[in-house]
Amino acid sequence: MTTQELRGGPQGAGVEEWRDKKRYLWLMGLIAPTALFVMLPLVWAFNHWGWHGAAQVPLWIGPILLYILLPALDLRFGPDGQNPPDEVMERLENDKYYRYCTYIYIPFQYASVIFGAYLFTASDLSWLGFDGALPWPAKIGVALSVGVLGGVGINTAHEMGHKKDSLERWLSKITLAQTCYGHFYIEHNRGHHVRVATPEDPASARFGETFWEFLPRSVVGSLRSAWELEAKRLERAGKSKWHWSNDVLNAWAMSAVFYGALIAVFGVALIPYILISAVFGFSLLETVNYLEHYGLLRQKNENGRYERCAPVHSWNSDHIVTNLFLYHLQRHSDHHANPTRRYQTLRSMKGAPNLPSGYASMIGLTYFPPLWRKVMDHRVLDHYDGDITRVNIHPRVRDKVLARYGADS
Repeated sequence: MTTQELRGGPQGAGVEEWRDKKRYLWLMGLIAPTALFVMLPLVWAFNHWGWHGAAQVPLWIGPILLYILLPALDLRFGPDGQNPPDEVMERLENDKYYRYCTYIYIPFQYASVIFGAYLFTASDLSWLGFDGALPWPAKIGVALSVGVLGGVGINTAHEMGHKKDSLERWLSKITLAQTCYGHFYIEHNRGHHVRVATPEDPASARFGETFWEFLPRSVVGSLRSAWELEAKRLERAGKSKWHWSNDVLNAWAMSAVFYGALIAVFGVALIPYILISAVFGFSLLETVNYLEHYGLLRQKNENGRYERCAPVHSWNSDHIVTNLFLYHLQRHSDHHANPTRRYQTLRSMKGAPNLPSGYASMIGLTYFPPLWRKVMDHRVLDHYDGDITRVNIHPRVRDKVLARYGADS
């Protein structure tokens, strides 16, 4: 798409004619936190028709959406191709409609979590056509579906957590409480964005590192980093690391209060629901972390410091459907270059390496290391013109990889 087209069409047309074609499509972000409610008529209908096994399937809407529908829609509709022109950036940035699209996620998110807790523990769901409680396969589907909305919620929190407005920062922590991942608010902003695409960053995956190796390294490393960052901040302020203003502690407190209240209402039978949904939710974040910087490495300058983060240090995708679902998270290079820029103004940047499809399509691949490496390893090497020494290599396979590609260790 040309600059002329972006500015509204014919030669000489004013930039005020430019319109965000995705303006109302951003409401697709509400699909995840409303999906359970939307599926209820289908559940009831299947039970009414006597299809009791099939009636459990819609309660798996979260995984179905993530692993089947979004990849299929990305394949169908392909890349976006639209970037906002410079002249509209300020106006677009200041349009409050876009931030309201993220704010409204939160009440639907918590309504679904509470409703999911009810479905998981209720002993009589005859109004939905079940004979008593949900069967365990349906319960697991509910928990995983709530986990998906929690994972997407972390991305919503990510969007708000980068902003300077104190309201948005608090909303970010509230959104993270569902997955018990409030420390992400600290580590991502003050840790990951500083160390991204270096061996020191727990959230940057290394070449040859499987997702199953990366997951515990990132979870533990990010938690440790968040705690250390907050401890140092409070020490500089002359306060104890256990002070109530420790953002790791008060974020965890939100999760403890919320789930403590739910257990008080629904009983200890809710505990498997909490564990499944929270763990699955934050594992989705870590899956995205894994694919965003896999194998990419910032080189060191002559003074021994890492070069500044550039578009070449993040994997991108411009596939429009998942970008709408994740508030342009896939335009990740622009996000690292401009962390406070709002999602609607993020651009697809030249020079950034691109994934073969959207994040939703790639998530499933990360679970199968041989398939992932077949798809991605040659792309990493191509990105560095075959120079394996410029790649962020996992220490476990470093000698083997260097030997394979004829480089000195």
